[in-house]
Amino acid sequence: MYTKEIQQYLEKNGFGAFNPKAVLFDMDGVLYDSMPNHAYSWHKAMKELGLEMSEEEAFMREGMRGVEVIKILAREQWGREVSDDEAEEMYLYKSRIFASRPKAEVMPGVKELQRKIKADGLKIVVVTGSGQKTLLDKLATEFEGLIVPELIVCSYDVTRGKPDPEPYLIGMQKAGVNPWEAIVVENAPLGVRSAVAANIFTIGVNTGPLPNKMLTDEGASLVFNKMQDLADNWGNIMRNS
Repeated sequence: MYTKEIQQYLEKNGFGAFNPKAVLFDMDGVLYDSMPNHAYSWHKAMKELGLEMSEEEAFMREGMRGVEVIKILAREQWGREVSDDEAEEMYLYKSRIFASRPKAEVMPGVKELQRKIKADGLKIVVVTGSGQKTLLDKLATEFEGLIVPELIVCSYDVTRGKPDPEPYLIGMQKAGVNPWEAIVVENAPLGVRSAVAANIFTIGVNTGPLPNKMLTDEGASLVFNKMQDLADNWGNIMRNS
């Protein structure tokens, strides 16, 4: 099972072998069921600041650095560039609304998956476009024994966020692995684009409202509908490595 998809990945990238040593996880919508809160917060904050951003668009732009999203919206709707400081202040306003929302629960199945990954001797890396300290600080405690701070890449670690490959390139660098030694788990089209551009075998887990085709169109080698499905199939993927 999954032999064909792995072989297609190797041929596409000109690699001789698939030998996973690290799994790189996105955070929102992958580790936490937090995207509904983000979508609400983006829509409400931008409306109050004079910009339009629907909740669906929040899912479409998921994975990008918040300040980059705001600069794009301002350019498109206000016809002007906003400074880094102005964009950061607007993003902090969005973050405060997000912090007031109900607690986002850990995504069902993800800890089971990560325990299997650890049992197989692989490293776990988090690569997120978020810069929200409240979320990042929770990772090491809520995923104790699975996630460590030194293997987290956030918006402040990069100059170009997703869909640029830089976040995943830095994630591999922190883990000390090559592209054919890594797997990415993503739920967002722009995140999949980022991982595929870094030449990593990318698994999409569609935990949001967008169609699966948006993940496969961006280059995801496999797509599951929930994290538990990926946890259940992890052994089949590793048997082909």
